[in-house]
Amino acid sequence: MAHGLPRRIKLAFITQALIGSIVITVGILLTGVIVRQKVVEQRVEQEAEAFWQAYAQDPSHRLPGSSTMSSYLVVPGNLQAPLPAELRSVTGSGVQRLPDSGRLVYVDRRPQGTLYIIFSAWLADQSVLLTGLVSLILSLVTSGVLIWMTYRTSKRMVTPVSWLANQVAHWDPRDPDASAIASAHLPAEAGDEVRKLSRALTGLSQRVGDFVQRERNFTRDASHELRTPLTVIRVATDLMLADTENSSRTRRSLSRIQQAGRDMEAVIEAFLILAREADVAPQSEEFEVREIVTAEVERIRPLLGDRPVTVTLHDEGAPRLVAPPHVLRVMVGNLLGNAARFTESGEIEVRLMPDRVVIRDSGIGMSPEILAKAFDPFFRADSADSDGKGMGLSIVRRLGERFGWPVSLASAPGQGTTAVIRFTR
Repeated sequence: MAHGLPRRIKLAFITQALIGSIVITVGILLTGVIVRQKVVEQRVEQEAEAFWQAYAQDPSHRLPGSSTMSSYLVVPGNLQAPLPAELRSVTGSGVQRLPDSGRLVYVDRRPQGTLYIIFSAWLADQSVLLTGLVSLILSLVTSGVLIWMTYRTSKRMVTPVSWLANQVAHWDPRDPDASAIASAHLPAEAGDEVRKLSRALTGLSQRVGDFVQRERNFTRDASHELRTPLTVIRVATDLMLADTENSSRTRRSLSRIQQAGRDMEAVIEAFLILAREADVAPQSEEFEVREIVTAEVERIRPLLGDRPVTVTLHDEGAPRLVAPPHVLRVMVGNLLGNAARFTESGEIEVRLMPDRVVIRDSGIGMSPEILAKAFDPFFRADSADSDGKGMGLSIVRRLGERFGWPVSLASAPGQGTTAVIRFTR
């Protein structure tokens, strides 16, 4: 697991340790700067106080001085000790930084005179810098040791979870085998939480297996039980149509019943195909797309009634396909049915090409909002006027996705709709 939980935990600890080390080091440096400032001020104040005490007893007492400190005293009325140029512009009292050299100067103004103590704080600065550097190194080393120890501990805790995830990833969703994650097979370092998760996944696999079995039983039973009454209806209508004594009106009604039965068989078969597992291939055969489309075109002509709508079919090289023919029949039948339902006048044009079927009508069309929801189950833009259930286009799209025949719609209000079935496989 290159980007698994152990790695993310390690990166999180490293990030936290680096941030913590930086914060600690910056805090130590800031503290060192503040402490240095206070120490320097106390040091020069003590030097100045000691000098003034000695000066009160002996005006000729030596000024404070060392390798890092030099002093100047300005007594009122005495110009024998001129100040350096960098001190002439200094005003006020207390510790100040000289602008040119960067050194510090302490100014102590008293009635006896003004004492200037110039000192270099580079030793204090080096001490602060060295302290910060040592603190940073110690922080990084300590953090590194803690990170390594924490990572080792977290890795031992997470490894069983990763192992469990790998085992579950290899399950067959149609028949999940939970024996590999039984408590006896868990890694030795697995804790109570991992064992609880193992038991929960085992129970889930049993429920999934029961669910899959119920779905298989339903598909098998529905395939038989739904076809049986339709077969009876078809046989009965065939016998009644063979009776020459029936009136033409009765024969037309029987023909409509027979056609509705065939349509219902196709829809039931489509639902059963969608209910089957993706790797279970339905019964297929080689067929002419032109024959399927021609039959569906003739089927919708009676739906137009007396409306001034013409239906044309153009064959520009319809292909032969190897697939369940009733699947294409359901898809084309739904698209043609919608075209007939929403076209009051004009034309319905069906064009067959080597890689697609194009169905264009001059009907009412759809707005972009309706077009975006056209494939949603149970969505109907004309709920008050249509007797449909809103499942047609949803079935068409799902069948197209199943067999590699994607369906697309293009439409505009008042300009009709164009539906395209592409044969990508």
